[in-house]
Amino acid sequence: MKVLHVLRALSGLHAVAICLQPVFAGIYLNGSPGGLRMHEPIGHALAYLGLAQLLAATIWWRKGGRWTGPAVSLLILAGEAVQIAMGYSRHLAMHVPLGIGLVASTVAFAFWIIRRPA
Repeated sequence: MKVLHVLRALSGLHAVAICLQPVFAGIYLNGSPGGLRMHEPIGHALAYLGLAQLLAATIWWRKGGRWTGPAVSLLILAGEAVQIAMGYSRHLAMHVPLGIGLVASTVAFAFWIIRRPA
């Protein structure tokens, strides 16, 4: 099942990238504008990674995998879209808790898909 290997790689990369986001936000909040210069493009890259993850999860599901893969990937992607909108509109009261939820769900999904039997 090559698609499962691709999905595992994408979800792992997605999890690592999303874990960097709070680090760069903290650097920015600590007074360095360089943190925001890294936070923004990684946020956009996360949306593309989420889209690629959704595509791989859908193909995996259609080839006999679990339906929960694309469902969770779709929820993560939708959350990332809302997250980007909240970040640009400076609604930190929504941006921060949603970010925490996205980090937790993306990492949990990566662990779940990596542990799936081939």
